Amino acid sequence: MATYVIGDLQGCHIELLALLAKIDFNAAHDRLWFVGDLVNRGPSSLAVLRTVRGLGKAATTVLGNHDLHLLATAVGARREHRKDTFGEVLAAPDRDDWIEWLRHLPLLHHDPGLALTMVHAGIPPPWDLTQCAAHAVEVEQALRGPAFREFLRRMYGNRPRRWSPRLSAAARLRYTVNALTRMRYCDRSGALDFEQAGPPGSQPERLLPWYAVPGRASLGQRIVFGHWATLQLDAPLDPSHGVLHVDTGCVWGGPLTALRIEDLHRFQVPGPNSSSGDDGVARSKSRKS
Repeated sequence: MATYVIGDLQGCHIELLALLAKIDFNAAHDRLWFVGDLVNRGPSSLAVLRTVRGLGKAATTVLGNHDLHLLATAVGARREHRKDTFGEVLAAPDRDDWIEWLRHLPLLHHDPGLALTMVHAGIPPPWDLTQCAAHAVEVEQALRGPAFREFLRRMYGNRPRRWSPRLSAAARLRYTVNALTRMRYCDRSGALDFEQAGPPGSQPERLLPWYAVPGRASLGQRIVFGHWATLQLDAPLDPSHGVLHVDTGCVWGGPLTALRIEDLHRFQVPGPNSSSGDDGVARSKSRKS
């Protein structure tokens, strides 16, 4: 039995099928974890949803920011963007089933046996794993409750950037969504930044990748995440940070990656509009956030 964590799909269905073939996935024995952003920007969001949901208990998925954007668009809480490509999901005769399924996905998954936590973007520096899990549950309850449309309407916005237990209920939920699904950089106090999306080294000196903020409360926990295509890692991060990264920007021309947790071996297939080097690893023509 093996557990594979797969990076952001964003509608790349052909590449998903190729990756499952490459790892010789067997649903009777293996498990797949998806770090979120199943949909949008790629060509086949509906096919990706059908395949992932069809895996049943063999698959575990957390929500990403694009998945939440699909939900908000579906209920009229947000307009569809010009670059959005999930129209086929909204037009599907069973769209309500997909909305219900997405509404009931978690924001965080923790496996004590593997000593591993999966989130889409990361865990904000002020929170330890217990705090993060509790706040993730608050968002999940809001998504699954009768007032979920109102929650989705209030979800957008970059503030608050700093965590405080004195935040209002709406601000607390927004902070949690932003931290778990949109975060890349923070300042040294742990305040979230949403202006910078490039690779480490391109940001102003006042900012650090979220996982490198001194005194991060979740240090010591193994965390796997996606979301940050420009991170451009050739291997999982320095183990001193305790984090693993799997978003290699498939939809932007990079490879699609599966990380086998038991030995941290990475499997990759070329993404759309990619070329391959002599080592067979897809090289991105353009890498975006």
